[in-house]
Amino acid sequence: MIFKKYGDTYQSVDPNFDSKALNEVSFRRNRARAISLEELEERYERGDVHELVSEAEGDVQDETEQVLLDRLRQQLDTLVENLDEDEVLIVENEQGHDYPKTRQKISNVIVEGENRLRFSYSIAPPLRVSVYRPRS
Repeated sequence: MIFKKYGDTYQSVDPNFDSKALNEVSFRRNRARAISLEELEERYERGDVHELVSEAEGDVQDETEQVLLDRLRQQLDTLVENLDEDEVLIVENEQGHDYPKTRQKISNVIVEGENRLRFSYSIAPPLRVSVYRPRS
């Protein structure tokens, strides 16, 4: 399960990575579970920290950006799948401070004698998530 901090609680969230959205890398509260800051500190300890990055390059702007986001989502899904039953994943990035955004570079390329645009996307800063394990 993935959690993100909202005020003084961590709430369960679902990834919502959409190339058409204003904030492409986002999480939506699913209200399945909430943990207070104190409870998290008492019951869990921080384990591995992962910085997820992604890149994509292509000829169609929206499709290329969505490929980037799909690759990022695959990495996140793999981390969730590999969690033990009582471990949780916490999104460490803070909105307005170090939140991941898609970055775009456009270049001109010549294909069969015609000028074409080539889109390159990356994520910066990385999506930082931590695995929290129950304290022993």
